[in-house]
Amino acid sequence: MTTETKQADEAGAATSNETLTIIDNRTGKQYEVPIENATIRATELRKIKAHEDDFGLLSYDPAFMATASCRSAITFIDGEQGILQYRGYPIEQLAEQSTFLEVAYLLVHGHLPSQAELDQWIHEITVHTFVHENIKEFMQGFRYDAHPMGMLLASVGALSTFYPEGSAIKDEDIRY
Repeated sequence: MTTETKQADEAGAATSNETLTIIDNRTGKQYEVPIENATIRATELRKIKAHEDDFGLLSYDPAFMATASCRSAITFIDGEQGILQYRGYPIEQLAEQSTFLEVAYLLVHGHLPSQAELDQWIHEITVHTFVHENIKEFMQGFRYDAHPMGMLLASVGALSTFYPEGSAIKDEDIRY
């Protein structure tokens, strides 16, 4: 059963408060679960317990068919309608009319680049594509029969040591 009640916020304006009522037949207890944007938080199910020591209910959703993982200002997906958009642009349009670096710029900055912005972006990316000689030596340290995924994992980790400023994750200028 869903209920919708109108409440007044501090300014006196009416606000909608939708809830889902769940009755646990094991205990007879009733729970009110808030509904926000046609969704409920899975963590609300944890409050439903058969006894005090119980972990609480979990949801099982094979293939995440009914699970919204997050809200995104970058990606919109509607699998049933076959829609995939990045920053409001259909994927078909980006694939046909934009380069990889133009799309990368779009994802980071929120808009497709002008020619001047693209030229600067290409320069910034190109400057960071050089591989330090120490990484080459690091790679040569692996056994001849080492698994490529292990080598890749270790090498990417090692690359991070060449950019110590990258640990300042709160500095927006260096986060990307």
